[in-house]
Amino acid sequence: MIEETKEAPPPQRVLLKISYDGTGYSGFAPQTNARAVANVLISAIASIDPSAGALTCASRTDAGVHATCQPVSFTTTKPLQARGWVLALAQRLPRDVSVTHASFVPLDFDPRVDPLYKIYHYRILASQVEDPLVGRVAWRVGHTLDLELMRAEAQSLEGEHDFRAFRSVDDTRRETVRRLHRVSVKTSPSDPRILDIVVQGNKFMYNMVRIIAGTLVDVGRGRVQPGAFGRAIVSGQRRQLGMTAPPHGLTLIHVELKTQGVHGWPPQA
Repeated sequence: MIEETKEAPPPQRVLLKISYDGTGYSGFAPQTNARAVANVLISAIASIDPSAGALTCASRTDAGVHATCQPVSFTTTKPLQARGWVLALAQRLPRDVSVTHASFVPLDFDPRVDPLYKIYHYRILASQVEDPLVGRVAWRVGHTLDLELMRAEAQSLEGEHDFRAFRSVDDTRRETVRRLHRVSVKTSPSDPRILDIVVQGNKFMYNMVRIIAGTLVDVGRGRVQPGAFGRAIVSGQRRQLGMTAPPHGLTLIHVELKTQGVHGWPPQA
């Protein structure tokens, strides 16, 4: 009698959107000697499917940086629906990392090359005293800030420019032209102490948003003369800009993808 063998389930690629408080992490990218967001996520996925493919992501945040909607993907032959992945991973992840949505995308999907644009928020707490409920995700600045100067300076960055001056020394990429669709400084309608610097662009240099935020604050408190962005774009010199803002005020809030996942959960409006 010939025994029937069951065919292995076909591989599929899962797209996850994740949210995390980056306070206790050395960044997103996997590391061997430090706690990284990718490490805990890979471990959780492996506990469900030990043969799952490598994890790929759309952005690698730095140590202390947060995210509310970061896309990551992997391949699997585990016959789970999107709801199953979300709920199973919720049981295996620490409280500071959460899967907010799961769906399925083509096997050749690559979140590193798919994004149309990304949006970052840099949050500032304009206060002379600490606020423990805000301080984990906002840079407290005790100086008076000239918001009109900051807003005018922010708008000067919109458009396509060579941003070679807007990066750390660790970024050695030769192609440094980027397009910023929006750079704004907004006061929170619920708390006048909170300022959000919103930066939307097609691609970013290493530490680029933190350099933008630090320079805007330095312009707003009178440490850097207005027009710094324009001067640095022309010269390409990092020294013409302000400080690099600390990482804990930065959050990746959205990555717009060309590829839309199917059979997702939870349902999205």
